[in-house]
Amino acid sequence: MNKSQKKTARRNKIRRRISSTIRGTAERPRLCVYKSNSNTYLQIINDMEGATLAATEVKKGVENAKKAGEDIAKLAKENGITKVVFDRSGYKYHGIIKAAADGARDGGLQF
Repeated sequence: MNKSQKKTARRNKIRRRISSTIRGTAERPRLCVYKSNSNTYLQIINDMEGATLAATEVKKGVENAKKAGEDIAKLAKENGITKVVFDRSGYKYHGIIKAAADGARDGGLQF
């Protein structure tokens, strides 16, 4: 197992542990963050219905992640959502993940 596979396995283990406790409901949907090699994705999900309520995608980068957080907060407000549960998907809370969370808070979402 190379370094990249170990890192992915570690994140998946953390993700499973987090998802066992975090559930999005109609009152407090889940704000999920995912990073690929080129993009950052944010989704607001109602796990009880299995529905994505809002989503945004931007190129990878801290500044873009903050903008994505503000955009997702704007979409959430249009759908009447003010409170969410933050799901960092097993990533460390710094850099892009922190910027996305700060952008969403600046946009008016409450965690």
